[in-house]
Amino acid sequence: MTEDVTASVEADSIEAGKRLVRARGEGLSLSERFTNYFYRLTWRTPLHSIRLKGRYPLKLLAVPDDPVVGDVAAGKAMLEGNIAWHGENIPIESYDFSGEGVSPALADYMQSFAWLRDLAHAGPRKDAAPIAEMLTRKWLERHGNHVSDVAWRADLWGKRIMFWAAHAPLILSSTDIVYRSSVLNALARGARHLDRVADRTQMGVARVVAWCGVVTSGLLIAGGEPRRSFGEAGLQRAIAGAFTNDGGSMCRSPQNQLEAVMALSMLQSVYVARKMPLPEMVEDAFALIVPALLGVTLGDGGLSSWQGTPGIPGERVQAVIAASGVRARPLRQPRDWGYQRFSAGETVVIVDAAPPPVSRVATGGCASTLAFELSDGPHRLIVNCGGARAGGILIPPALGEGLRTTAAHSTLTLSDSNSTAILSDGSVGKGVNEIELDRQETDAGTRVEASHDGYARRYGFLHKRSFVMMPDGKEVRGEDTLLPVEGKRKPSATNFALRFHLGPAIEVSPTADGQGALLRISEGALWQFRCRGGALAVDDSIWVDGNGRPHPTQQLVITGETASGGASVSWALRRAG
Repeated sequence: MTEDVTASVEADSIEAGKRLVRARGEGLSLSERFTNYFYRLTWRTPLHSIRLKGRYPLKLLAVPDDPVVGDVAAGKAMLEGNIAWHGENIPIESYDFSGEGVSPALADYMQSFAWLRDLAHAGPRKDAAPIAEMLTRKWLERHGNHVSDVAWRADLWGKRIMFWAAHAPLILSSTDIVYRSSVLNALARGARHLDRVADRTQMGVARVVAWCGVVTSGLLIAGGEPRRSFGEAGLQRAIAGAFTNDGGSMCRSPQNQLEAVMALSMLQSVYVARKMPLPEMVEDAFALIVPALLGVTLGDGGLSSWQGTPGIPGERVQAVIAASGVRARPLRQPRDWGYQRFSAGETVVIVDAAPPPVSRVATGGCASTLAFELSDGPHRLIVNCGGARAGGILIPPALGEGLRTTAAHSTLTLSDSNSTAILSDGSVGKGVNEIELDRQETDAGTRVEASHDGYARRYGFLHKRSFVMMPDGKEVRGEDTLLPVEGKRKPSATNFALRFHLGPAIEVSPTADGQGALLRISEGALWQFRCRGGALAVDDSIWVDGNGRPHPTQQLVITGETASGGASVSWALRRAG
């Protein structure tokens, strides 16, 4: 499908004046958590095993293409006998799919069989197939006939079905009839499992992926027409519950948004392989979610770092967008997705102008409200640390929790606290409840004003932030204001810190007056930073790349103390030359 999405242009606007964005819903109740837990326990019962029995396929009706190019470096490591992923290095011979001795993120990567994509692009089939077959045999021995909580998780089965189908030549090239039958039998059992559990998967992208697996199996297994119809209806429900009206994922994670586009692109290739038209509801979804994904890309084409997303590089993002076949403009002014984007010249700014995600549809939510990122062409100048969702051994749990905090984002913190509470179970608590937003675009440039009430209950202050971008993009001015809130706690003198985390390879030179700094981009331009209303200092920071690897960077920190009447800090970034 190749389509120039113009509908997004009409939706890419906000009514003039103020707009109220109301708060998140609650997380799962204790009773709901127990219900889900006991439901997963039923997977291991004889009754569930009986439900997985049925006729087994002799072959697949078609072999779809995998529309996305894999990680060649990871694939070559596998050809050399190692699983190399996000800093972990495991000998293939010793890997047994038990999940022991590896991070949960690596276990998911292996359980999903996404590594087939990497392996397929690393060398000829004759070299890759033996490795793929060896690992598939190991999975079958441990999990093929034994339903377990992790290996049989619905979203992993959805991915596994799609990857097994797309890379069938790698895992089904063996002349061993018993082995081939075991693979096809496991695929059929996984499809029956998904029939019953897809709708019980966590609402959001995970549920979409699970239903993609149901539809894929319905299209590729003989006699699957009833499952296909059933699956398409389930997928339609899942899509409706996973995305906002403007196409952004409910969990507000750009990484999950990318995952959704990739899953639907793989499903699209299955319809192509069967020479069947793509359902209209999938086309409609593409028309919304691709512009939303583009709306959170920076000048390098990569994803900006929101809700734990690492700095996924442009080539990986563009490969997924190309796989969708959709040509679209970035969504600039979403009503619900929440990420305001404005650009001029070579400068792109993205602002988080919404509360953290609803706990029911997200884990690992971050307190990033009113933070921003800025890029100059392909260079990231102002960033968030990102990476709380990156996984792997390079991001230990304690660091991952720290990356969720307000201080890990380029915005203001009051009294060293988060604008929204970060809870240890991965959810978020009380804090930002309302956002007010105003955006104006004229010949004089773009002006965005937003405020949140995350500190109102505890400290009696409203945080208001404004941005002004000049028409040529060479100057961005901002102001952060703490305003007393009537009817809330009586304001008192409170320390604040305003952070500007810098991208990798940015050289910082503070000015002699302590109110500014020169920011030199490696192989790029020079930017001047000036501020007024606080004391400026340079401190250490980190930035997490798309492979989950933390890079040491620096940050500009403006500190001060509010009076009972509030405080205001103005700042400006100017591009020299």
